[in-house]
Amino acid sequence: MISPIDVREIIEYGEVIEDYPLDHRGHSCLIMGYDNENRPVHIVCSPKEDYLAIITAYIPSLEEWEKGYKKRK
Repeated sequence: MISPIDVREIIEYGEVIEDYPLDHRGHSCLIMGYDNENRPVHIVCSPKEDYLAIITAYIPSLEEWEKGYKKRK
């Protein structure tokens, strides 16, 4: 589980590692950070006029990501 507190902190203090200006859901981005257990977490979100839409949050896999979880293989 990824807690709502972790999601909020990662969005606030994490690093945008990918930007998707042409996403069909509207402009979105991928943010990377670490949760309170020091696990890497990726969050895809999309800013809207009145709120921030959280599209997904997940624990990235080294099968798909380089060490450090900031660059895709």
